[in-house]
Amino acid sequence: MNKPIVLIAEALSPATVEALGADVEVRHCDGEDRAALLAAVAEADALLVRSGTYVDAALLRAAPRLRVVARAGVGLENVDVRAATQAGVMVVTAPTSNIVSAAELAVALMLAAARHLSPAHRALREGRWERSRFTGTELYEKTVGIVGLGRIGVLVAQRLAAFGMKVIAYDPYVQPGRAAQMGVRLVDLDTLLRESDFMSVHLPRTPETVGLIGHDELRRVRPHLVLVNAARGGIVDEQALHAALQEGRVASAGLDVFAEEPCADSPLLALDNVVATPHLGASTAEAQEKAGLAVARSVRLALSGELVPDAVNVQGGLIAEDVRPGIPLTEKLGRVFTGLAGEVAQQLDVEVRGEITDHDVKVLELAALKGVFADVVPEQVSYVNVPLLAAERGTAVRLVTDPESPDHRNLITLRGTLSDGSQVSVSGTLVGLAQRERLVEVDGFAVDLEPTDHLAFLRYADRPGMVGTVGGILGDAGVNIAGMQVARQAKGGEALVALSVDSAIPAECLAEIAAAIDAVSVRAVDLG
Repeated sequence: MNKPIVLIAEALSPATVEALGADVEVRHCDGEDRAALLAAVAEADALLVRSGTYVDAALLRAAPRLRVVARAGVGLENVDVRAATQAGVMVVTAPTSNIVSAAELAVALMLAAARHLSPAHRALREGRWERSRFTGTELYEKTVGIVGLGRIGVLVAQRLAAFGMKVIAYDPYVQPGRAAQMGVRLVDLDTLLRESDFMSVHLPRTPETVGLIGHDELRRVRPHLVLVNAARGGIVDEQALHAALQEGRVASAGLDVFAEEPCADSPLLALDNVVATPHLGASTAEAQEKAGLAVARSVRLALSGELVPDAVNVQGGLIAEDVRPGIPLTEKLGRVFTGLAGEVAQQLDVEVRGEITDHDVKVLELAALKGVFADVVPEQVSYVNVPLLAAERGTAVRLVTDPESPDHRNLITLRGTLSDGSQVSVSGTLVGLAQRERLVEVDGFAVDLEPTDHLAFLRYADRPGMVGTVGGILGDAGVNIAGMQVARQAKGGEALVALSVDSAIPAECLAEIAAAIDAVSVRAVDLG
């Protein structure tokens, strides 16, 4: 078989290429050469970029085989995530790769702005020894306000606490108890503006955060405030900051980001009380290495069909270790469900019971849908586009959880309503230390069968000799039975035979079985 093609459009470390492994073919192109990129991506299964390659709808149309776009970094300004989602292409990032580097730069900018390092350095290079002009201020025993107590904000708070600073923070999505555990006092934005001697911004850029620190806010701060923004440009209004710095309402600022980048002509750059860098937050050898290795791992997972924790356009979030073994089982249940139903359900309930519900099991809903649609739609089915496929085909899906599971430690059931109002159900569980997959229920019949590559389900009126008849027909066709379960709900009532076999059962063989046992239904499901 041909190896999947991974196209690297920008310079990444040799360790990144090595981490992709020998199971893929690695190709390179210049992502800023649009024509070369469009030609190269036509055969790519995965695309690795940094910030200089634009992944838009036109590129995605030119890449029919593309399954994953990996951005070796955090931001996604150069990737059209919506277009990728509609195309069924997973988008992954390296969300924690640069957090230490970004936190350290924020602290560096704070120190540089507090001690006027940039203008002092410039004066010295110009031959001027001006010690008295550049008297700075200490961080010790001052109050620092952290705007945004996410992963980077927490790291900055920890580092500044080590300087002997009092740390307060504004973040409406953080509980006061969690902040208190870190030694941080959570306050509202107005309090932070009034009490801070230093301020460091660590928020994502969203419609809600753009201009969050503007003219009104900068009129409420202390005149000796040192303000740092190493998060995203536009959160601090640059015109408002320029006016506040010029008028002495803010003492100094350290900036790594700007509303429009690249930026070389901002009036802020002309001020002596501003130290600025060209978006260097992630620009360390360590951060680049971490980002490359992280997305390489994600690409390998995506190409092998597994869910990727760092995917930004896949519902489900972080996957607990106890939940992971249930993902492939649930996909198989989805395929068995559709094989039994013979159509796409109008309503599908994904029922999860047992200890596993202590964790977020949203991913199992996705896994079920992926299995349900895997064999019935011409499009590539992925964790990315399967919610769209379900919506387009009118399938309503509901996740139902219950910590109680009387018969199994954990139980996953797919129960669906078809167009004629009838219902189909299939259940599975994982058993033993090896977490072996088992089918344990089909349409209300109790079974115990391994979901192998080739399965068959036969329903008929319970009477003697039917099992031998089925075995004989399969034997004559050269199909070996690996496992068989016979289940019935009442003596002489309807019975179910669930079979796992070593090879696919030919259609004519199934028809012969159906006629011989006067079957109510005969369904074959191939999971291979």
